[in-house]
Order: sequence, then structure tokens, then C-alpha cells
Amino acid sequence: MVRETLEQLRSEIIVCRKCPRLVRCRERLAQEKKREFAQETYWGRPVPGFGDPTARLVVVGLAPAPHGGNRTGRVFTGDRSAAFLVHALHATGFANQPSSRNAHDGLRYRDAWVTAAVRCAPPDNRPSPLERDTCLPYLVREFALLSNVRSYLALGGFAWEAVRRATAELYATPRTAIPFGHGACAPLGPGRPMLWGAYHPSPLNTNTGKLTAPMFTGLLEQIRASW
Repeated sequence: MVRETLEQLRSEIIVCRKCPRLVRCRERLAQEKKREFAQETYWGRPVPGFGDPTARLVVVGLAPAPHGGNRTGRVFTGDRSAAFLVHALHATGFANQPSSRNAHDGLRYRDAWVTAAVRCAPPDNRPSPLERDTCLPYLVREFALLSNVRSYLALGGFAWEAVRRATAELYATPRTAIPFGHGACAPLGPGRPMLWGAYHPSPLNTNTGKLTAPMFTGLLEQIRASW
């Protein structure tokens, strides 16, 4: 049996049309565009994970931003959430540069892989539980291919639930009962990765001070120290 590769999984993800509501949303956004990006060609398709295939840290977000990942074709790229996240990853040695503007900007992750619970930009940034579960097999397969993982970092409660479900399926174990919170840490079993939680780096959280750069970089450093 030929083992699946991350590139094969990526090829399958980017042509997915399983969720009609998400297909309509991502394609509408790619046509309407944001004024400042009016001259750009939007990706307008599902967005695969990106990073170091040998990563020990896997960061899981909610879904592509309408004018970020849905525009650029790379997860956490070209929007304010991406700017916060990548700056923190660079500050802690997981990224080679502090910015993520487009898919050709030279960004590389070191020991980190970044992905999302849902691969298409949803209306109002709110995917449904059904859409999460429809997308879940991609996350399970992605986790299975990232064989060096020591920690999953879920950005927000929605991603936390997706990782709970994906790892329970992957490891054939009950879902962890530990609730989401910033800094929450849930063991997934002997010899298995740990699940960590962080507030999502959305402007709603970063502009209000609910999530600060020291909070986030401190958590990243704590995760690395746990290895």
C-alpha cells in the first residue's frame, strides 16, 4: 500500500466542494473582493495546511479569513490575525520572518505546521458544527501524516473541539474532557502529543487586550519547554 503524502492531501483539499454554503461564500468573496485588493486574483478555494512536515508544533485555527487565506491561498496570510500570529511565531523561533503577506513572500516555518479546522472562508467567520465535521477527515489525515508532532495548539474553542474530535479518531481514544481556555493543556495519552489552547489572534481579541503578544509568545515558549 502506498502511503499518502501531504502533497496528495493538499491536492484533494483544494478541489473540495462538500459544503455548499462554504463554496458559495468563498467564491462570492473572490468575485466581490475588498477594495484594497480589487486588482488581485483571489484564491477562492479551500486552503490547505502549510509549514514544516517534520514539525513538533501544529497550530490549528478556525478557518481562512475572507480576505486573508481566501485571497492569498495560504493559511494565516494577508490579514491582521496572520500578522499577530506570524510575528509571535517569529519571535519564538518558529518562523524565519515576522510577517505573512502573500504566498510568495518567502515565509518558512521551522518546527511548526499551521492549518485550520475548516478549509473554506465561512459567512461572518462562523462555520457550522456540521461544516467542521464534514472537514474533519482532512484534519485527521493531516495529523496522521505529521508524525513528529509533540503539541497541538488550538486557536479558540471551535478549533479546540475540532482537535478533540480529530485526535480521538486518530488515536482511537475518548475525547479529552478538559475544557478550552487560554493556556489549557490536555494530555492525549501516554506517548502522544499534548493539546494546548490559546485565544484566537483575531482583532476582536488582540484589540481589546484579551490576547496580548506577551501572553501568546509566553505560551509558545511554555509549549516548547514541555518537550
